[in-house]
Amino acid sequence: MVRYSNLFHSNDIINDDRMTEEDLNRIIEMAWEDRTPFEAIEFQFGLKENEVRKIMRSNLKESSFKLWRERVKGRKTKHSKTNPSKRFKSKNQKP
Repeated sequence: MVRYSNLFHSNDIINDDRMTEEDLNRIIEMAWEDRTPFEAIEFQFGLKENEVRKIMRSNLKESSFKLWRERVKGRKTKHSKTNPSKRFKSKNQKP
C-alpha cells in the first residue's frame, strides 16, 4: 500500500467534513489504478473527475502527478463510457 504524506490541505474538497483520511487514501488508490473508471469514484464518493484531479494534484509530488495525468488522459479504461468491458467490482466499492 502506498502511503501519502500531507494528506489534508486547505482545499474545499479535502476539508469536507464527510471525507475521512481513509476515504482520501481510497480515492487516491482508485484514481491511481488504471482499470478503475472515474465514474466508479464518482458513484462511491460523489467526486467528479476534476475534483479527483485536484485531490491528486495536492497529494502527489508534482512529478508523480504529471506522470499520472499523462497515463490517464484519454485512457479508455478510466472512462466507463468508452470501456465496453464489465469487470469485477472490488468488495471495497459500494454495491
